[in-house]
Parts: sequence; structure tokens; C-alpha cells
Amino acid sequence: MRKTALTIAGSDSSGGAGIQADLKTMLANGVYGMSAVTALTAQNTTGVRDIMNVSPEFLKEEIDAVFTDIRPDAVKIGMVSEGPLIRVIAERLRHYEARNIVVDPVMVATSGSRLISEDAVEILSSELFPLADVITPNIPEAEVLSGMEIHSAEDMEQAAERIAARLKGTAVLVKGGHSLMDASDLLYHDGEMTWYRGKRIDNPNTHGTGCTLSSAIASGLAKGLTLTEAVQAAKDYLTGALQAMLDLGAGSGPLDHGYAIAGRHPEG
Repeated sequence: MRKTALTIAGSDSSGGAGIQADLKTMLANGVYGMSAVTALTAQNTTGVRDIMNVSPEFLKEEIDAVFTDIRPDAVKIGMVSEGPLIRVIAERLRHYEARNIVVDPVMVATSGSRLISEDAVEILSSELFPLADVITPNIPEAEVLSGMEIHSAEDMEQAAERIAARLKGTAVLVKGGHSLMDASDLLYHDGEMTWYRGKRIDNPNTHGTGCTLSSAIASGLAKGLTLTEAVQAAKDYLTGALQAMLDLGAGSGPLDHGYAIAGRHPEG
């Protein structure tokens, strides 16, 4: 039986991040992907031009439509920019007793554009994070959530511990790719810290890396991997997508999500 995963996130019109990246990642990692769109974004590799959120009522219908027909084995949650939408997601996930939940607390786009309101950050922390198996903040997001600046490996460990202490059971994966720790990530889970060492790849095209990693983790959990196994597999996949050196767009371009997929008709 094919395993399934649901992404609840915003759409990226340029295809490199958001639900487009999530669905490509899920396909590449061997699971059947589904989506509930939280917002439409007009964006490309150079920035976000506009955002149009769906209504909480419509988002509820999307989630209900998925869970009542093809129940997901894992759920990845990405950009949700307003409190009422976050509350709907949390309520529906509790209602369906969803499992294998990965939350990527998307607050700022790779281009630097802010994607979430201030009040939504607190609602995200109180309503959605406690339901998650793991949250995957990058360095700037971990600084917001921990209330401290992060400049070293020790800072990453302290921030992860601080965030996890507030969540009582949710694992925290702090991603070190923002000019720190040479792309090594730290997982704080059940009081234990696991470092995933990574070598920085000289590729300026990193649009959608956070979406891709969190979706790959969700895919691994859907297939029955442990959290530590799922994170390692996701890191390996992300490394391959970066090493493929796809170069599209005038800004920070997208990854090659299908680098390992051999089609019937190869590129001409």
C-alpha cells in the first residue's frame, strides 16, 4: 500500500517552495502527496509580490476532504500567516487524531520577505507546535522562538533546549544553514541532542530548502522511519537536490527536486 502525506501550506507560483516543492519532494521520496492550500502567493526567485490567504472555512473544507477520503500517514505544515487559519488546522488535526506531524515554522522567505504576522507567531507556538512530532526552525526562526541570539553550536543547543522545554514533548530540529555550522543541523528529542553534520554546498540557489527538508522528513515518517532516520534521509535527499546545481531565475533559484528521477523521455 502506497504511503501518503498531506502538505498544508502556501502556494508558490514559481514552483520552488510551498506546496509545489512539497509535492515534488513527496513524489521523489516515494509517497503519495496531497495538499490543503493556506494561501496563494505571487512570488518568484527574487521575492514575494503579494499574498492572498484562503478563508478559515475553506481551509477546513480542504482538510476535511483529504482526511475523509485518503487519510494521510504524515502531515507537513508550512506557511500559515494568520491566527484563525492556524487555529483551524490545529482543531482539525486534533479532530482526526493526525499523526507524524512536521511543522516548518515559515516566517521569512529565502528572499527576506516576511510571511507571517506577529500575533500568528504566538498562536503557532501555543496551538500547533504542541501537536507536532517535530518542528524545523532555521536560525532566524529559532532566535524568534527561543528569545536568544544564535552565533555558535552551543547557542544552537541552548536554543533548541529552550524551545523544546516550552513544548513538552515536541522534538526540535534547528537548521544551521544560515551561515552557521557549515550546514549542520541539530535535533533535540527526548532530552537527547543529535548532530547531523553537513558540508556547505557552493550553490546560491536555495529557494525552498526549508520546505523541501520538512516534506522529506514527513515522507520518511509516513514510510515508518524513526525520527532520527527520517531526518538523516531528508538531509541526504536535500544534499542531492542542491548538488544537482539547477540554475533557474534571476534570484535565489529552486532546487532540482527530481534529480534522482529518471523519466521515460530524458531532457533534450
